[in-house]
Amino acid sequence: MPKESGRKAVATNRKARHDYHILDTWEAGIALMGTEVKSLREGHISLADGFCTFTNGELWLEAVNIPEYTQGSWTNHSARRRRKLLLHREELVRIEHKVNEQGLTVVPLQVYFNEGRAKVEIALARGKKDYDKRQSLREKQDNREALREMRARNRR
Repeated sequence: MPKESGRKAVATNRKARHDYHILDTWEAGIALMGTEVKSLREGHISLADGFCTFTNGELWLEAVNIPEYTQGSWTNHSARRRRKLLLHREELVRIEHKVNEQGLTVVPLQVYFNEGRAKVEIALARGKKDYDKRQSLREKQDNREALREMRARNRR
């Protein structure tokens, strides 16, 4: 069976871009069990409440729900277990330093398969205030209305 080529998105955390200012992003591998990979290939994952924490210099993905594989047996995984993220040591040190010093957080943005391997795109983020969220929505709506107006004028 040939390996997949390219990038195949499984899930995207759209809420993260609404709730946080994204400062920097990285691609990280995930240490998964076999039934978790099978469940991911079926597209079953929820990133909505996910976040990352540092424990003993290692980065862990927490509160991400990968439901149990339906054809799994007693070897099935627990749905909300902690999963280790795989990054280079220098990247881990740099991220941990920024999180500790600047009060930032690490959130998962997207889970995808890259050449057959499960990857997660993580971001260093700063939380938005309510007025920032309203401003972003207003800008998005204004851009949408401007594009709609330009299309209408071009049709005439």
